[in-house]
Amino acid sequence: MKQRVITAVVALLIFIPVLVAGGMWIDWLAAFLAAVSISEVFLMKKQILVSVGFTLAALATLTWTVPNSFFGFLPKNWSKWGVFYSLVMMLLTWTVLSKNKTTFDDIGVYVLSSLYIGTGFHYLAAIRNSDPVHGLWRLLFAFVIVWTTDTAAYMVGRKFGKHKLWPVISPNKTWEGSIGAVIIAVIVTAIYVNLAPVGGDKTSLIIASFFLSIAGQMGDLVESAYKRFYGVKDSGKILPGHGGILDRFDSTLFVLPIVALIFGI
Repeated sequence: MKQRVITAVVALLIFIPVLVAGGMWIDWLAAFLAAVSISEVFLMKKQILVSVGFTLAALATLTWTVPNSFFGFLPKNWSKWGVFYSLVMMLLTWTVLSKNKTTFDDIGVYVLSSLYIGTGFHYLAAIRNSDPVHGLWRLLFAFVIVWTTDTAAYMVGRKFGKHKLWPVISPNKTWEGSIGAVIIAVIVTAIYVNLAPVGGDKTSLIIASFFLSIAGQMGDLVESAYKRFYGVKDSGKILPGHGGILDRFDSTLFVLPIVALIFGI
């Protein structure tokens, strides 16, 4: 527990100032988190990081993570889609050059992971930098829902949980914890949007928090599913006592793209 607390404090001391600063600082943070996350996918698959496959997969992930303005140097008829597609073709070509040491199935995991991870972390920065007044508060809107849902699901489930939510995937989660988490997340969000300058229609945001809380829980379950598939307890070890980056951002990766859609980002 002491290790978990120390790690959380240190992480917050780094994370919160970057959120407040925004700009290039959060762009770099998003890129770093995305790069570590795709490396965790490789490690869960027990594949080495010093490889052509990882290099291409990391570049594909970062293609989605970096700001859209990063690709301003490209020809007019070219875009990040073109860059990403080129990297996918290189990954597929590598299955031949590696003589199937990297398989077609492996490439499928890399491509899906790059979309899932890259898009999620892209919106970590994009939401913050979308508006000089509301951007920070909109990003915190997402985190308030995720953090409240995670905490409430654990506390309510521990106190009142009797009926297992999805024991094959995550044996400790309960229906009582899940439902309680959604209710509490909506209440906390209602308080938040009435205190913080988020912008947008408050009633719509409160209603959206109901679905965002569910989306966050689904993101948690998705990570539990692939960790169980790969036979690992944590996605990584970069955060002592907490596991990996994917362990900490599993819900957030599902919630952030939806929040961006809600605010038209």
